[in-house]
Formats: sequence, structure tokens, C-alpha cells
Amino acid sequence: MKQQNSRSSTTWTLSSGHTAVQQWSNNIPLTHRNRSQVKMAQWIFRIKGCLGSKVYSEVPDGGWGWIVAVAFFLVEVFTYGVIKSFGIFLKDLMSDFGESNSRVSWIISICVFVMTFTAPLSSVLSNRFGFQPVVMFGGFLISLGTVSTAFTSSINQMYLTMGIVTGLGYCLTFLPTVTILSQYFSRRRSVVTAMASTGESFAIFAFAPAFTALKNLIGWRHTMVVIGTLQGIIIICGALLRPIVIKPKTSPTETEQITCSLPEEQMQGSVSSGKEQTELEPLQIPPKQQDVSSKNKLLDLTVLKEGSFLCYSAFGLFATLGFFAPQLYVVELSASLGTARDKAAYMLSTMAIAEIFGRLSIGWVLNWGRIRKIFVLLGCVSLMCVVLVLFTVVNGFWGLAVCCVLYGFLLGNIASTHIPMLAEDDVVGIQRMPLAVGVYVCIQSFAGLAGPPLGGVLVDVTQNYRAAFYSCAAGMGLGAIFLGLVRPAKTGQLCSKGDNGQNNTTVEQVSKDKPEECPEVDNQDTKS
Repeated sequence: MKQQNSRSSTTWTLSSGHTAVQQWSNNIPLTHRNRSQVKMAQWIFRIKGCLGSKVYSEVPDGGWGWIVAVAFFLVEVFTYGVIKSFGIFLKDLMSDFGESNSRVSWIISICVFVMTFTAPLSSVLSNRFGFQPVVMFGGFLISLGTVSTAFTSSINQMYLTMGIVTGLGYCLTFLPTVTILSQYFSRRRSVVTAMASTGESFAIFAFAPAFTALKNLIGWRHTMVVIGTLQGIIIICGALLRPIVIKPKTSPTETEQITCSLPEEQMQGSVSSGKEQTELEPLQIPPKQQDVSSKNKLLDLTVLKEGSFLCYSAFGLFATLGFFAPQLYVVELSASLGTARDKAAYMLSTMAIAEIFGRLSIGWVLNWGRIRKIFVLLGCVSLMCVVLVLFTVVNGFWGLAVCCVLYGFLLGNIASTHIPMLAEDDVVGIQRMPLAVGVYVCIQSFAGLAGPPLGGVLVDVTQNYRAAFYSCAAGMGLGAIFLGLVRPAKTGQLCSKGDNGQNNTTVEQVSKDKPEECPEVDNQDTKS
């Protein structure tokens, strides 16, 4: 593209959109206001070029994916890290508002419920508008809700600010980030996801003592303002989630054409994001891929017809009972057993350190590849059930500390793998993960809503904080049973005897009915 002399600027070669800005600037009088408009337009197009889609001939297992991994780390810090550190405010809220354990526990319950129940909305918005604007808007909602919590005068108002507004923001940030991170990696996916997810653990380790000290210094309300301000970093993280386009390399001419056209079309060309490709003609998607892409919906509920996904969703539903209540009540349990309250706060830090090692170790084990990943997860869930029972029988500081170490390690194993596990062929596979993850997390939401209040009711009735861990252990045990049924359901062993009179007794027969939707999954299962 030739260079043009102008009073305002020279022609850029990034895309045709820049040329349009150049031509527009040449045809109008350059007043001071017009110069500002031209500079703003130039800046916008430069941002699009820097933060637009990334095109690769194959899954890069790196590249811009490392930036996405850092963004996911920070999102984990300011979402789940804050949620799991909220237990330090429990006594202050009960004292200020004169409420019971169960009433205060509903704050986190509503937050977790909204975050998970609206997961399909996150999938719909991400598939329609792309990951970047959705995560940035979610970061704004998180910051707004947390800061607004500092100005509430009742628990009911906190249900709205911390529960609904912040919970919706958590939903719009976490799921799109973990989904696009899975698309940037293939061979290293387990290790990278595990490493990036340690942000939650580092946050708990740092936030529990730091926010406790800050709360004692400036009060819980001002501490909420500080937390909400820090959570604004998520907006920057959202801008870094550049969509990825996987286009097999066929010729130098075709590759060059794709690279130049993508910044102009913003995120329209992301094959991996599940959006239609009709607006981006230079991509020249093969006919087979066009058929699959044209059938993609903003929200796909056909996964509910798969037995493996239903079993896996039931696992997530019951196992979620054990995800949040221990962090919420372990400090109070330790204090009720005679431990000083400032020393009891370090239970969360102990749990967080162990969780970091758990997340890192499970990544290496899964990447090793000697054992099916879903069987490794099953072993972790079974051991977690045993540890939750131990919380109800141990006495003293050191007994609880050992339980916290074991719980944190196993929680790191499970929390960093249960959502990425959807990308494995034993569940739904990588192609259908962006659409299935919203449905899966939505099903989890009901346990997230019931878990903390159920523990609070048991505590209020028994006047013993150990009672909160009974519901966690029961839920985790049921989750282990359903997780053990996922693989048999995928291979057709569960439906081989009872098919309700239909000719779908094997996975092969199901694949014949819908050959276009998941041919790769069937082939990989046959190989395995």
C-alpha cells in the first residue's frame, strides 16, 4: 500500500480500516477539534490491531496464551480469592447487623448461586460479542458491587450488592477466561491451567491476614472499598483475552490474507469462539467446518442428552457442597476449640499454601498421561470426602491444621481440573466445551446456593461448627459416585441393558444419528 502525503497523517498498512480513517481526515478541514477526532480514531484502530484476534496454523501451546494465562491468574485472585476470604468478615457482619450465621451466610450463597446459575448467560454473551467486552464489563460489575457493599445498612442490601451484582460480575469474568485459556493450549493445557489457577490460592494466603489487619485498622466498610478498587484490575485482564483463530496453513498467499483481514473484523473471525464466520470471507473455511460452524448456537442444550455429561453435572452439583463451606467456617471452628482468633485466621493461609501445591502437582500428574484424567479426579474426590469427615472428629489446633493441609491440597486438585475436564473426550470434548461449560456451571449453582446456608442452619441448631462439615462430606461422597459413572456412560456400558426400546444401546449408534456434530469425539474414543 503506497504512502500518501497529508496534513494529518500517513497511510497505515495494518488494515483497510486505517486507510478509511486516513481518507476521512483528508477530506475535512483540520480544526483543533477535528485533529482530536482523527487522533482518537487512529488510537482506536491501533488498539484493535494490538488486541485483535491471533491467527495460528495450529494450537500454539504458548504464544499469546501465556498472556492469557497471566490474565486468568489475576482473575482467579480477585474472584474466588475474595469469595473464599470472605469468612474473615463473618463476625463483624453478625455484630453490626445483629444477624445469625445462616442469614449472613446467604451473602456468599447468593453470590455463588448468581455466579453459577447465570453461566449460560456468560456463554451466550461470549459467543455473541466475544470474550474481551464480556470480561471487561464483568470486571466493572465486580468493582461496583464490592464498593457499594461498604455503604449498605442491612443484610438485605448486601444480598443485592455483594450477592447479585458482584455475583453476576464473577460469572462474566471467570468462565470466559478459563474457556479461552483452554483454546490456546493442547498438550500443556493441564499444567498451564493448574499453574494459572493458583492465583486463587495465593490470594487466600495473602488476603486472609492482610484484610484481617486492614479491617482492624480501618474497619470492614473501608476494607470493602479497597477490595473493590483492586478488583478493577479485572477490566485490564479482559482486554488481554485476544480471540484465537486456528487456520491450517495451506499456502503463503492465504496465510498473509488472513493475517491482514482479522484486525479489521475485530473478533468476528474466531473459529474457536463458536461464532458464525459469514462476515469474514478471506478465511475460506473448509465446507465441513462451515457446516459445523453454521449449526453452532449461542447456547447448546443438546449436551443434556448425553449420559456422560449428565453424570458429570451431577458430580459437580453434589461436590460443590464441599467447595465453599469449609473456608467459611474453619476460622470459627478453630476459635470455638480455644484457638486465638488472630491465630485462627492463619488456618485459611495454611489451606491456601497446600492448595497451591495441590494445583501444581495435579497438573504434572495429568500431563504425565499414564492414568486417565477422569480416574485421577475420582481418586481426589474420594479422598476429599474422607478429609471432610476428619474435620468433625479432630481436636486442637494441630489436628485442624493437618486437616486444612489435606483439604487444601485435594481442593487444589479438584478445583483446577473439574471445569477443564469438560474438554476431555470422556465428557464432551474441546469442540463443545465453550457451549457445555455454561450449562455445567449452571447446574452447580443450586448446590452453591444451598451449601453455606445449610451449614449455617446446622450450626445454629447444634451450636457446634463441626456440624457444617457433615453436609460437605455427604455431598462430596455423592459426587464421587456420579463421577465414577461418567466413563461407563460415555462408553455405553450404562445403557447397554436398558435402552427404553430405542436403538441407541451403544455410542456408535448414537454417533450414526448425529455424524456431523462430534465426529472427532467418536474417533478419539475409538482410539482410546
